[in-house]
Amino acid sequence: MRIARLAPPASGTHPKDTTADMPRLLEYLSHHPLLAALAIAAALAVLVYEWRHRMHSLAALGPQEVVRLMNQGAAVIDVRSAEEYLQGHIRGARHIPVADIGSAAESLKRYKDKPVVVCCERGARAAAALRSLQDQGFRQVVNLRGGMQAWRAEHLPVARD
Repeated sequence: MRIARLAPPASGTHPKDTTADMPRLLEYLSHHPLLAALAIAAALAVLVYEWRHRMHSLAALGPQEVVRLMNQGAAVIDVRSAEEYLQGHIRGARHIPVADIGSAAESLKRYKDKPVVVCCERGARAAAALRSLQDQGFRQVVNLRGGMQAWRAEHLPVARD
């Protein structure tokens, strides 16, 4: 029984030889600049979205993890409006509206090296406050993922004082 040997592929057609495809790609891009621009914009949008999502998720903890941090002495800052705060807040939370977070850094300076949990109703305002505190030198700031809605959904205690 003889084993047939295949002849080596002709020059320019080898599967690993991508130099023959490059002129075709450049020609395609020159004939379809709008499609190329849209493809690049879509790729950039996906990269930016993923980057932002990862940055926010790294600095966010669920309600159970926040309870664990609170038991270890973490400070809780509620950045909602005064009306929202009075309707119910995490026991022991300090109320500092998100608009005042920049000027409140002096009163919070003792927490610069301690864990700080920032919360709002859904988590969006707290994310902005978190960035502001990080810019002011706070090292261990986290966001309550899902905000007070997630806190209430887990049936955790809410103070109304």
